[in-house]
Amino acid sequence: MTEHTYNVLFLCTGNSARSIMAEAILNRLGQGRFNAYSAGSHPSGAVNPKALQFLQKLNYKTDDMRSKSWDEFAEAGAPAMDFVFTVCDQAAAESCPVWPGQPMTAHWGVPDPVKAEGSETEKSLAFTEAYRMLNNRISVFVSLPIRSLDKLALQKKLHDIGKSA
Repeated sequence: MTEHTYNVLFLCTGNSARSIMAEAILNRLGQGRFNAYSAGSHPSGAVNPKALQFLQKLNYKTDDMRSKSWDEFAEAGAPAMDFVFTVCDQAAAESCPVWPGQPMTAHWGVPDPVKAEGSETEKSLAFTEAYRMLNNRISVFVSLPIRSLDKLALQKKLHDIGKSA
């Protein structure tokens, strides 16, 4: 019997940094157990160059990364999602997209590093912090015994992960 591969969609508004980083992290940490995707409700049309540089420094494959609309995942033939995580920062009064349908959902708010102000060092630190938060949460997520948890217990754990850094 083959193990089920879970499809996971990371959503934010612009799909230029946070959701892109989350997609890269899960595809690496998930090691074939998960297929990670990212999209935005109002995609910027381009991946932020600092996000790409940051991921490349950590040896992530970035050739296929692009900013895309969540509409691509609502079309016929698109992969059915098992999990959808929003990663926009509600504290910054960003509007987070809501995903319709039946996948497990959770909000894992992360401040937008693209909006960081200050010196180049301060801007770089914002990307480092966003990556750290996402990496920690995704590391916990991939360690969950998903198949053995009932839906309510799993939903609670997903929300608890979003409260941690």
